[in-house]
Amino acid sequence: MIFVVENDDEGKRLDIFLSEKMNGECTRSFLKTLIQSGQVLVNEKQPQKSGVKLGIGDKIDVDLPEKEAIDVLPENIPIDIVYEDNDLLVINKKQGMIVHPAGKIRSGTLVNALLFHVKDLSGINGKIRPGIVHRIDKDTSGLLVVAKNDFAHLNLQKQIQEKTCKREYVAVALGKFKDCDGEIKTWLERSKKNYEKYVVSPMGQGKFAHTLYKVADYNNGVSLVLFELKTGRTHQIRVHSSYLGHPIVGDKLYGKEESGLEGQLLHAYRIIFKHPRTNKEMSFCCDLPDYFKKYLSKKDLKFDEKLAKSWGS
Repeated sequence: MIFVVENDDEGKRLDIFLSEKMNGECTRSFLKTLIQSGQVLVNEKQPQKSGVKLGIGDKIDVDLPEKEAIDVLPENIPIDIVYEDNDLLVINKKQGMIVHPAGKIRSGTLVNALLFHVKDLSGINGKIRPGIVHRIDKDTSGLLVVAKNDFAHLNLQKQIQEKTCKREYVAVALGKFKDCDGEIKTWLERSKKNYEKYVVSPMGQGKFAHTLYKVADYNNGVSLVLFELKTGRTHQIRVHSSYLGHPIVGDKLYGKEESGLEGQLLHAYRIIFKHPRTNKEMSFCCDLPDYFKKYLSKKDLKFDEKLAKSWGS
């Protein structure tokens, strides 16, 4: 949703301008939340305050969340809670679990499980995605952080946007990489041929995506690769690895199905962020799943934990 400031709106506060343009559909407190969470851009930049004054010709881009009419029910689904306090949780998500309800899927998700196991969750993302600060794909395993209140949610989301939150992944990709390390910078958009897929698009079209990578080992036609997300686009690592000509092993969407695997060998191994309330650095790692280790053993690939914890920006 895009608006352009005209003469009659010069000097108005951003939140008031948006409230008027949306005919009061959104409250100013809701708009403030959108602005603070980075879902409103002024001239392609994130404003610092909802009270910023606007000038003639300013372009306002609002990423308004889709409305969801139904509630999500709690379900007694086991989840691996790595860490928990009054503000947040760190979860080790298993492969095969969807993070939040979408489409016709309304049960069996991480959100259903969280609503059963956790008393309080942030409400910024509404009824469908309470507490969800960032996501990982259904068939990707590993760490993600969940917010228990809006204060923590906004702070953690800002760290992700400002790239001070580090998210590192371990993957196995097909083939031998030309370079042992590097970075991938592209623009990504949803495929017009297959709605489930994302593709590399021309510069300025879609959303900018930036990934760092380092090859940790190579053997028997596959590479053990470390990835660090600098942005967090949907399917980013999977698209970027495939773009280099090395799809993730077991990735049915961007590569090919692998016998004996339920999905791609991609694991969110490490996350580093500052605690929203104490500002203390928090660092978490989670071991590779058994099926991942079994595949590494089969291909005689060596996973070096010291390297995985020391590389990156």
